[in-house]
Amino acid sequence: MSAAYPCLVADVGGTNARFAWVAAPGAAPAHVRVLPVAAHAGPELAVRAYLQELALLLGADFAQPRSAAFALATALEGDLIELTNADWRFSRQQLQRALGLDVLLVLNDFEALALSLPRLGAEQLRLWGPALTSPTAPHTLAVIGPGTGLGVGGVMLTNHGWVALAGEGGHASLSAADHFEGQLLDVVRRDYTHVSAERLLSGIGLPLLHASVATVLGLQVETLKSEQIVAAGLTGADAVCGRTLDSFCALLGSFAGNVALTLGARGGVYIGGGIVPRLGERFFTSQFRERFESKGRFRPYLEAVPTALITDTLAALSGAALALEQHGT
Repeated sequence: MSAAYPCLVADVGGTNARFAWVAAPGAAPAHVRVLPVAAHAGPELAVRAYLQELALLLGADFAQPRSAAFALATALEGDLIELTNADWRFSRQQLQRALGLDVLLVLNDFEALALSLPRLGAEQLRLWGPALTSPTAPHTLAVIGPGTGLGVGGVMLTNHGWVALAGEGGHASLSAADHFEGQLLDVVRRDYTHVSAERLLSGIGLPLLHASVATVLGLQVETLKSEQIVAAGLTGADAVCGRTLDSFCALLGSFAGNVALTLGARGGVYIGGGIVPRLGERFFTSQFRERFESKGRFRPYLEAVPTALITDTLAALSGAALALEQHGT
């Protein structure tokens, strides 16, 4: 069944749920609202709160959506859905019935973000490295995103349009590239048998990375929240926080290079999520790009791969809209 318009699209992470309205195929998501996930017992109540506000705004122009696409920060398999870093747990089929929808697509959040990549314009990106290829070039694109967790996705152009590659790459094992990082991972392994990339390269991971950096340096520090670490590291007020941000960027660069090689993402690796944009120039003067390229014999391969920061925090909504456009075609 093809999607009927107008449609509802959503991007639901561990902290916030972003909702938007799509009036017609190809239209940009509009009337965006951001609702805290913790303030709603589940997606049905959050959707109803959004639609109630939208009905007041649009008046006679409002119509109940018959189609929706939700990008969700979790692995998707079967009917039961549980967010990885939040308390929402629900049945997709029950939610579809409760909202009276003919079509309800559920996508991994980075599947949706990957689908947004071909439509991103220069004003939504900050490039680092060689120029991006044409969005119609037959190259795989990849996206990573340190936010509450660490998402990974990809997209490739086929005869049937853009097809997203969904996965849980953030839970792949994190590796060390030098002695200091080896010591960091040894410290983390005291409490965790498996050190995934998300364990350190995410909002939930930054406090652990900060504590581990301090331990390797032989220092005692108080436990800080992610936003405190970023703020103190950027201002230079705390040397351990600064070293934490340096380690974060370097490790993220190595991880991004691994993703590029694994997916064959010659068209570019895009960085989403909420953390990197907050680092500002600190990110662009970090070791990220050097570590991205530092893959031995495959350095020339990676030197030719663009990297770009997604500056548009609503990009995944466009990817969810594209999924609806392509549905049933």
